[in-house]
Amino acid sequence: MTRMTVNNQPIQYALSPDTPLAYALRDASNLTGTKIGCSTGECGACTVDIDGRAVRSCTVAIGAIEGSFVTTIEGLARDRDHPVQQAFLAANVSQCGFCIPGMVMAAAVLIREVRDPDEEAIRRAMSHHCRCGIQPRLVDAVRRAASIERGDETVAPVAPPGTDARDAARGVPALTAPTRRPQS
Repeated sequence: MTRMTVNNQPIQYALSPDTPLAYALRDASNLTGTKIGCSTGECGACTVDIDGRAVRSCTVAIGAIEGSFVTTIEGLARDRDHPVQQAFLAANVSQCGFCIPGMVMAAAVLIREVRDPDEEAIRRAMSHHCRCGIQPRLVDAVRRAASIERGDETVAPVAPPGTDARDAARGVPALTAPTRRPQS
């Protein structure tokens, strides 16, 4: 049995110690925000925070991180109000959204370590593969997240259409349903 703390909860995995962390998180813990794209560590979609480091979880076996503290996108902020999440929403960074959780986690680790990252530091830390072409917005969003983290600026909550921003932060679905026109 492999023991660790995931999102501030003690976890004990009854899996082979060779199981990649990404699979343990998704399959055994139902933490599906950690995406699996390439299973080789190239794309970065599976990035999580392990003991304060941004790690591609498909490349690390659970047995190798016994006793570690792991934070996934689900554990980053209870109300989705982490500065990186706020900045990504405000900058409309997401396109398809598949790689965004890994990018958010890598950016969160970066701005915790570097209070005012320059473009080079951001690009080095954010070496994720994204086919949607979000890189220009990504750099700006990470800079803005660092600014929010430092307390230099604030961002108003952003919500999907039809959802109050306070409800969106708590994960409450929209109360409005799409309307249909009567068939003539």
